[in-house]
Amino acid sequence: MQVILAGSDGAIRFKNAVERLSPKGNPRILLAVSGGPDSLAMLLLAHASMPDNIVAATVDHGLRPEAAEEADFVATLCAERTINHRILTPDQPITGNIQSAARYARYALLERAADELQCDLIATAHHSDDQLETMLMRLARGSGVNGLAGIRARNGGIIRPLLGFSKSELEQICANAGIEPVRDPSNADNDFDRVAMRQYLGGNPHPFDPARAARTASALADAVEALDWMTQQLAADRLTRQDEGMTLDANDLPRELQRRLVLSALRTIAPEITPRGDAVERLLDDLSDGKTVTISDILCKGGDVWHFSVAPPRRTG
Repeated sequence: MQVILAGSDGAIRFKNAVERLSPKGNPRILLAVSGGPDSLAMLLLAHASMPDNIVAATVDHGLRPEAAEEADFVATLCAERTINHRILTPDQPITGNIQSAARYARYALLERAADELQCDLIATAHHSDDQLETMLMRLARGSGVNGLAGIRARNGGIIRPLLGFSKSELEQICANAGIEPVRDPSNADNDFDRVAMRQYLGGNPHPFDPARAARTASALADAVEALDWMTQQLAADRLTRQDEGMTLDANDLPRELQRRLVLSALRTIAPEITPRGDAVERLLDDLSDGKTVTISDILCKGGDVWHFSVAPPRRTG
């Protein structure tokens, strides 16, 4: 594999990906760099292709004693390349569901840093192998179209410019630069679904190709965008706001559009609602059968027109 340097194919691919994902030209980007091979390769590609437009940040969650040393390792690499770098730490200790809480804290810290440093976008180092793992994990869980679309190339101010790169390419970029990346021990913990899927793929013959999976995920993401657009158009005619809630004329609509419109109605009444997919499937069946049911404290009535409203308080005593 060729060495990745300024002007090389890899650097050009990276810059082109950033330009496709940026809403405006010449964006200033905050790179989320942990010290692992993926994010270090992203740092090298960004430095080779757009050195004047990047800032790097490393989050130290305070969960492992080695984390501070790893953050310093990234800081040193950045200093050697005259890249502005920040080490970010959470205001409060990470508690509860550690993996979920750490992810929430990480993105909150990155978003705050991006604002302070006047960065237009935050870039993370998800790549095509991550995309394959995500799609297979969600397939195993019975996810719908949105879930099977996998990791989005852009989600608000977060971009993933490495989705067109493989894990092996990123490893090679680090090797070509003579850098030994950090190895996070959690990446070998089979208690995490992603690690188990990664080890299964690595230890068994299979027909799945990360590059092809990335193309499939991109096609599904386009389909999701089209469905969302269609849902917005239909909502203007089919969804009606009333004092006590919402009504939906779902007659003659494909089930997927019914699902999206029902979710839109539920979230209009209760924006925080996140019903599970199987619960929504049961709700659609009940509404189609003309039944009245409750989901997340919202009363849902079937019939020719479906009605949604806040359920009355339950009687006690």
